[in-house]
Amino acid sequence: MNRYRRLPEGGDVAYEVVELRVHGVSGAAAETLLDHPVVTRVAGDDNAGFYRPRPGFGVSDRPQALRVEAYRWGALTAGGAVRTASLLFLLPFMLVNLAVWTRPATGGAGGVIGPLCRLLAATLTAAFMLSMVGVTVDIIGWQCVPYEPCLRGRGYLSWLANLPLGPRLALLALLPITALRLLWWLGERSARVFEAFPAARGQDRTRGGEDRLDSPGFWNDALVVHRLRAIHVAVGLGVVDVSLLGALIYIYPTPAARLLFGAAWVLLAACTVLLLRPARVAPQSPGRGPVDLRGIRPLRIGAIVLTVLVLAYSAVPLEPEPPRGPLPGHEEAVAALVAAQAALLGALVVATVHQRRRSPTASSSWLGGHASPVFAAMAVAASYGFAAVLVYRVADLLDRGEIPNPARPDRPGAPPLEPPVAYRWAALVGLVTVLVVAATVLWRIAVTRRQRRRMAEEIVRRDFPDPPAEALPLRDNVREIVARSAIADHLGPVFTVFLMLSLVGVTVVALDLIGIGPSELSRRLAGTEGMAATNLALATDAGIYVIGLVGLGIVVLGLFSYRSEETRRTVAAIWDLGTFWPRTVHPFAPPCYAERAVPELAKRVAALTDHGGVILSGHSHGSVLAAATLLQLPSRALPRVALLTHGSPLHRVYARLCPAFFGDPILTELGDRIGWRWVNLWRDTDSVGGPIFSAHRPGQQPHVTGPAGTVDRRLRDPRGITVPPDDTVPPPVNRHWPYHTDEAYETAVRDLAGRLRPATGTSPPPTP
Repeated sequence: MNRYRRLPEGGDVAYEVVELRVHGVSGAAAETLLDHPVVTRVAGDDNAGFYRPRPGFGVSDRPQALRVEAYRWGALTAGGAVRTASLLFLLPFMLVNLAVWTRPATGGAGGVIGPLCRLLAATLTAAFMLSMVGVTVDIIGWQCVPYEPCLRGRGYLSWLANLPLGPRLALLALLPITALRLLWWLGERSARVFEAFPAARGQDRTRGGEDRLDSPGFWNDALVVHRLRAIHVAVGLGVVDVSLLGALIYIYPTPAARLLFGAAWVLLAACTVLLLRPARVAPQSPGRGPVDLRGIRPLRIGAIVLTVLVLAYSAVPLEPEPPRGPLPGHEEAVAALVAAQAALLGALVVATVHQRRRSPTASSSWLGGHASPVFAAMAVAASYGFAAVLVYRVADLLDRGEIPNPARPDRPGAPPLEPPVAYRWAALVGLVTVLVVAATVLWRIAVTRRQRRRMAEEIVRRDFPDPPAEALPLRDNVREIVARSAIADHLGPVFTVFLMLSLVGVTVVALDLIGIGPSELSRRLAGTEGMAATNLALATDAGIYVIGLVGLGIVVLGLFSYRSEETRRTVAAIWDLGTFWPRTVHPFAPPCYAERAVPELAKRVAALTDHGGVILSGHSHGSVLAAATLLQLPSRALPRVALLTHGSPLHRVYARLCPAFFGDPILTELGDRIGWRWVNLWRDTDSVGGPIFSAHRPGQQPHVTGPAGTVDRRLRDPRGITVPPDDTVPPPVNRHWPYHTDEAYETAVRDLAGRLRPATGTSPPPTP
């Protein structure tokens, strides 16, 4: 290779420069990323690999010293349709895990937000186990088996009637434990595939205070997940133990049962204490500190031993009276759990507001630091939506439509199957929330239409002045695309409405504990024949069906995302945001792909800088991976790295949702580290990406001073609205993809390549 090569539109490059492309959501073939018909993998594996054009195939007008490489990581998040549908049921766990990463930037370690989110995550595990216990132990074992019409024609259940009550309940309790073991297995499997990647050491030194993306070991949380998994398994087993023993003590109290019951509560209390403690020791030391595993092994052993003893005690045949009504204590446990979640959500709102006021760089966006309680409320809502659908649909199936309902009286002498009333009211709250939120979205779209169209009209008038008559329809279409692309920037009130409705909903359901909640109201209405009782019953039934349809719609959306590229991008954008962050709150959330992708990229970039320069080019979500990668690079590699982002949501999404980790100060610091060798390409027609520092148009002065004002470069889209002389159709509207086929992209690559120098120090920033 020649020592020096001159690049067009750039400067002298003293060594080979590699443009490393990182794709965004929904993935892309390596051939598409590289614009080359034949590629070969040079590093990595089938899940995530680095590809280059095969020498001798295809034609390129690039100099030999400017090479191109692609990192394809889509297989880390995309899988088979069945696997994706199964992971969608982990949505509540993913949302609560995301809540802790959207906290305000305070310069500290997050205060009480972390412990609150961990406790809330544990209540979601408990809610999952209570719903499974409600289906198996309560609906089937306690209520259905003694009910002869429920067993009629069902051989797969009738054999349970031959078992005494205790052994029957113990046997059915194995099903929730099996479901918990399935979650455990999914967590272990994902850790082996994605999260066990050996992370290289990041920056040589990091600042104290906030848990930062440049901390050594930030992307190595396998032991944290291991710790949390042990605690959540203990919580799940404790819920099963308390449910079984509470029912047995109700019908036949013994000293042994009371002793085991007390031990189960001690187990849950120990889990609470461990969740309140930080996961890492000495977090003020360089890096994030070692994981605190004290007490985890005794907790795991104690939970298993206690559950075995509880199952053994339950399996002893007793001679109780035949059970009547629902499982003793189960409805009260559901209401108590909802009350705990209401208290935690309220505390999270207070803590978030308090810490945002302390933030020295609070975002002007409503979501800038307020997203933590919003995502936590979403997690609780999704959890009870799934639980209500599961419990009531099973009950409807088993009792053949004889669930107590003022609009549909029971048949004479038919023992009813009674799920907890809290689930029915949760479904009603869910119905109201869905309708109100949908109405709020439509309202915001309607009231901002004039403002968005006015903004879009100014843009197209400036881009396409004096268009011919035949180009006016295309110009109007471009205006509508620009106006629609700005909708997401006006939906802040929707999240406010959702949060308020969620807080009111869980509080109303929690009032059951003091006797004035939904259960008492349901009992009063059940004894009347008025229209109010009928309407309320029909509304709650409708709520269950609506929530069921929403859950089914989520699954169908995941399956259909494999058929529609536009749907796949929408689903992937939301999913990749949630699975980007480490699982430091809920261990059963979907796996964190960045725990492999970021260290792998950092290792590759560091190795390439030993032989030349690297232009890290990230499209869409790939720009987030690129930014996180640069924050993990050692200091020696930074002078040989440049950053090219395009269609980037770094500011439009991440700086607003995650200000503590991608706020404006972090992005400015990133620019400083790489000597402001950074170009960001964006379009007004792009609904995902946007400017990072300044939304100025060509010919306008940037809105910020200094080198940050030179980063953003707006691309006109489309390039024209008339048919070029050498074409038969007008240029296409590219929107979010592609960017790398635009002439401005190649100009930016060669510009950045010219700025890379072989000096040991950082290049001076460009003159604005």
